[in-house]
Amino acid sequence: MTYNFSALSYADFEDLSRDLIGTEIGVRFESFASGPDGGMDGRHAPGTFKTILQCKHYAGTRWSGLKKTMIRERPSIDRLAAERYILTTSLPLSPKNKAELIQIIGPSLKCESDIFGPGDLNGLLRKYPNIVKSHIKLWLSDTPVLERVLHAAQHNFNDLTKDEILEKVRVYAPNPSFNAAQSILENQHILIISGPPGVGKTTLAEMLCYAHLGEMWGLHPIRNLDDGLIAISDKKKQLFYFDDFLGRVALDKNALSKMDSDLARFIKRVRKAPNARFILTTRAPIFEEAKRHSEHLADTQLNISRYLLDVGLYTRRIRAHILYNHLLVSGAPQTHINFLIDSGKIAEIVDHRNYSPRLIALMTEGDRVSEFSADDYPTSFLTTLTNPTQLWDIPFRKHIPRTCQHLLMTLFFCDEFGVQIEDLRVNYGSYHRALSDHYGASQDPKDFEESLKILEGGFIKIIGTRVHFVNPSVRDYLQAYLNDLTLLIIGAKAAVKSSWAQKVWEHGKRLAKSSNEIMPVEQAMLACAFLPIAQEFINLPVSVKIKGTSGYTQYKSTGLSNSERIELMIEWWYASHDSRLISLIIELARNPVDGWDVYRDGETLIALIGKLRGNGYFDDMPRATDIADILEDGAVNTIEKTWIEPELLEDISDVYEEWENYFSSESEVKEAINANVQREFEGLDETLSEMESESTVDEHLEILQKLGKRSGIPDHMIKSASKMADERKWEIEEESSTAPSLSLKNKDSLTGDDFDDIALQMLFAPLKRE
Repeated sequence: MTYNFSALSYADFEDLSRDLIGTEIGVRFESFASGPDGGMDGRHAPGTFKTILQCKHYAGTRWSGLKKTMIRERPSIDRLAAERYILTTSLPLSPKNKAELIQIIGPSLKCESDIFGPGDLNGLLRKYPNIVKSHIKLWLSDTPVLERVLHAAQHNFNDLTKDEILEKVRVYAPNPSFNAAQSILENQHILIISGPPGVGKTTLAEMLCYAHLGEMWGLHPIRNLDDGLIAISDKKKQLFYFDDFLGRVALDKNALSKMDSDLARFIKRVRKAPNARFILTTRAPIFEEAKRHSEHLADTQLNISRYLLDVGLYTRRIRAHILYNHLLVSGAPQTHINFLIDSGKIAEIVDHRNYSPRLIALMTEGDRVSEFSADDYPTSFLTTLTNPTQLWDIPFRKHIPRTCQHLLMTLFFCDEFGVQIEDLRVNYGSYHRALSDHYGASQDPKDFEESLKILEGGFIKIIGTRVHFVNPSVRDYLQAYLNDLTLLIIGAKAAVKSSWAQKVWEHGKRLAKSSNEIMPVEQAMLACAFLPIAQEFINLPVSVKIKGTSGYTQYKSTGLSNSERIELMIEWWYASHDSRLISLIIELARNPVDGWDVYRDGETLIALIGKLRGNGYFDDMPRATDIADILEDGAVNTIEKTWIEPELLEDISDVYEEWENYFSSESEVKEAINANVQREFEGLDETLSEMESESTVDEHLEILQKLGKRSGIPDHMIKSASKMADERKWEIEEESSTAPSLSLKNKDSLTGDDFDDIALQMLFAPLKRE
């Protein structure tokens, strides 16, 4: 194969040159900064004997351009005073051209053979074919290879065009994940690529598929394992590709149970086949859940972890190359690129806390870049990263339909760490309907599903069964957009979940504090709008039963706790003085949904009781004392009847100490706390036997000593507890000295990547042109 190197970027060509020449002469080249006059547009890499390698990527240009550049850079070459100077170039050279270069470069060039043109480089590629495999852009740039990839890709990846494949390849930033993936695939025959959307999981899989297609492998994308089992043949070079093999949005447990044994069988089959390879992709949370439900994925003999590669990491080098590649191919005006490089702000962009490949793509789009003046572009780039909300205004207002806007507004009032799809569906159904009715817009039963499809990747990401904003900047934008009393009142009336109602109210409070847009009378209107959901607080469940991994029934929170609901209704009463809220508070205090939960309500209950009885909190609230008495009865019952972990017991005791003045001297709450402390001392021996570290024993003893003194535990019991703790620590020490050591094998780390500011300057310097 013969390559013309035209598909490579400057950085790609220089990396390739270092690999090829370094392998040929047995020298490891390392990049270093160019001369002070900035005349060197290539990287200089010192070897053992001050060997200098200079790379000139001039594919598609004229000889006169390279000649002019080398004449200009002669002083810089002389100053380097290298024992050996080597030049690589992608520009085809005639014998006459090489002879002229010898005269231009001067004494640093010892012989003509140290000038490597495209023909020489292709000779080295044939000599060292393994280097080609680590430079996928080079491999795919060969016309016959690209045609083979295009033909197979159109058959297997829908109707991709040659330009689309080339653009994917050019924007792709090669990183250690590719080599690691190749290694796993070559050695194990199986590769499971795991990671969240947007971090290169699918892109890496596609690059691997393209590379294998170029090597005459047959590609077999499969949607079920039966297809693979039928097609596999030991006589053919076959690459099987199963995208999102555990589900696109969530784990399909029924499907998993059906394919579980088939998956193990097919993996074993591929492992034994000399010419078969199998690439699978999956979202990390789905894979982890599947291992808990799958007999075979968790099988230690199958050892599925040896096939796993997590691609969710960006090193500084990778961040820089992503920016570099986008600037190279995005069509950004050259004047803007020059100003960006000269500004010295590249490092700030690459290291920015809000760095995101999607933000980088947005800020390097040709049309978007042209909206800024060239001299303002670097500052605007950083300003956008610092305050990225402005990036979302036009896309939100102009590029997505109203149904999608409603879904994003709904998501804003959900948990900031993501929301279950089904919970989002319920909240969206109510809010979308209310907004559509208010503004006279039409609705469709498929609005939710269609909106999810449209928004995923651009505005939202779906990880497992949870929906998140694709970037925190989307939430920041919506925070300002939703500073609208009308939208908040509609949201309050549409609330069907207690936690969602709380988020709407909290946003309204922030708006009232940060501006004069909501006056007290308007805040009262907002509070009154929550009355329908407040009336549901006495019925909406606070938790749901689920079956745990051990088979035992567990309870999962599904809304605000009873005490949190009471606190929220108290705030609504203070804003509105609607007496109906007082009645609802009393009813919920007497009959908490599913009963009081000491873990969710214990501390809050005690604090509420103190505030209701104290001065300066709920002074003018009707029936505050009656409510406090009802809550105290509830606190006593739940603390008495529940075994409480020492850490939580300490927290409850601390809160009681803070509000003790508002409880009677013979308070049953204190007695209930003391009874729990007594039980801890009585069961200490069993508790200590389950502890496996000395620090855990020390922490537990410290808590017991503190609670023991508060609760009047006799000194001899406290001293006995200390002695028992010392004995357990001695046992742990003995056990640790005889326990077998664990053999840990860490994955190759990508975090030790050394890529300093000089390397950044060198990477981007070739992008600067007239």
